[in-house]
Amino acid sequence: MNDSDIAHAIKANVAAALAEDLGGGDQTAQLIPADRLTHAVLITREPAILCGTRWFEACFQALDPQIKINWCANDGDRVQAKTTLCELRGNARALLSAERPALNFLQTLSATATVTRRYVEAVAGTQAQIMDTRKTLPGLRIAQKYAVKIGGGMNQRIGLFDGILIKENHIAAAGGIQAALTAAQRHAGAGVSIQIEVESMDELQQALDAGAKLILLDNFSIEQMRGAVALTQQRAELEASGGITLDNVRAIADSGVARISIGSLTKHVHAVDLSLRIQS
Repeated sequence: MNDSDIAHAIKANVAAALAEDLGGGDQTAQLIPADRLTHAVLITREPAILCGTRWFEACFQALDPQIKINWCANDGDRVQAKTTLCELRGNARALLSAERPALNFLQTLSATATVTRRYVEAVAGTQAQIMDTRKTLPGLRIAQKYAVKIGGGMNQRIGLFDGILIKENHIAAAGGIQAALTAAQRHAGAGVSIQIEVESMDELQQALDAGAKLILLDNFSIEQMRGAVALTQQRAELEASGGITLDNVRAIADSGVARISIGSLTKHVHAVDLSLRIQS
């Protein structure tokens, strides 16, 4: 995921959000004189890791290219409750029409970045990296993966096109772990990662015997993870997944796994409480 991917995502996300909200036009904004200029401030009502400022800006700029937005914080900054995040000056109708889509992006992406940072801080000092998954909100794959990075986490494959993850149904359909891995190794092009999911120590041994280098431990207990690390002896990189919370993530990291993937970073989003207020 590079800056071009992010820029393309911002353009598409904002266009879709504005079309969804505005339709044929903002009926309520018509109550405001067309040439009215206004000043507004954005504040956060709770502590957070700020993320999504480019999406926020693009919503307003799409309706008022002349709008001025002065930020008091940047993506990745930790902000405290009652902090002013930015000031806006521009056309009142445009500001009011873009307000909700802009806040939706900023609240959602800040939420993902904030919870990611909590997990990253929980495993600090271990070798484990916090990873995202494909369990993202529809249409916001790039945006949420960007937010995970801002929170200090790491991105896995963007989609089905840029990496192979052999799961239980793939194994069953292919005829077993050895057959699935052999087919993957034959098929994968340069730069395409191959990962296989295992659900038991026996499957882990089969994957190791088949030459797997990246193995997902699906819903292993912490004791099983320790056993898997001992069995693997660094022949492959191990990733823990399933049932991971802030209460157990440190113990999982201490088991010796290299990666911890957490779907709730992007799936269970609790929007950050932000407020945009007109000042004049």
